[in-house]
Amino acid sequence: MASLLTSLSLAGRSALVTGGAGHLGQAICRGLAEAGAHVVINGRDRDRAEKFAAALRKAGHSASVEAFDVTDHASIARHIGQLEELDILVNNAGPRETGTIDSTPPEAFGPAAAIAVEAAYALTKASLPLLRQRGIGSVINIASMYGTVSPDPRIYGDSGSDNPPQYGAAKAGLIQLTRYLACHLAPDHIRVNAVSPGSFPPLEELKAKPGFLERLEERVPMQRVGRPEELAGVVAFLASDASSYITGANIPVDGGSTAW
Repeated sequence: MASLLTSLSLAGRSALVTGGAGHLGQAICRGLAEAGAHVVINGRDRDRAEKFAAALRKAGHSASVEAFDVTDHASIARHIGQLEELDILVNNAGPRETGTIDSTPPEAFGPAAAIAVEAAYALTKASLPLLRQRGIGSVINIASMYGTVSPDPRIYGDSGSDNPPQYGAAKAGLIQLTRYLACHLAPDHIRVNAVSPGSFPPLEELKAKPGFLERLEERVPMQRVGRPEELAGVVAFLASDASSYITGANIPVDGGSTAW
């Protein structure tokens, strides 16, 4: 029986992280790399992804880039087909819009679902031959606490940062897709789990919105927003053998926000 430290290691494994050069994506990639995995960074901005990959390699980690749009099924097939191995898939890319009921048209729901749900399904499906190879496949979907609870509109005021109606609806769909895939892929020894972050805002962007951070933190039982590395640890755990009997779970990482 492997020791706990051994079971947490990702040495010799390969992970693809969509949206890997973004705010949370970078922390996830760094956490997986520090645990020993080779990290394949996905994003539409190749230059940004390559710059981040170079920084990881300079720090002594193993990283490469696959730049493509996760809503383009042909690109998914082409780029996944170029990989020789894949043990971990992190579906992190997601909608980033803001808006209210008054400003959001019904047509906004389709694109949100396309990137949060359809893309996650397409990537998982395309990755199945690789994920099945060694019997240790792990798919981790980055959902949101707003897939299970509503945003509190009182937080936003006139900040312009309102979480829009299509976002939570799409993330709720991703959580349900997680359960479906977990049950149907368990015979292939592929585990599928979701992580639901709470408030992890880029703090630099909040400097121009006086009072918003304070209102946000007041809504969190731990009285602060999350640090990206606090999400990375949960993802690395779910990617590892330390979580070998966990599938179909949705783990909130929200400072207690959904426990109110």
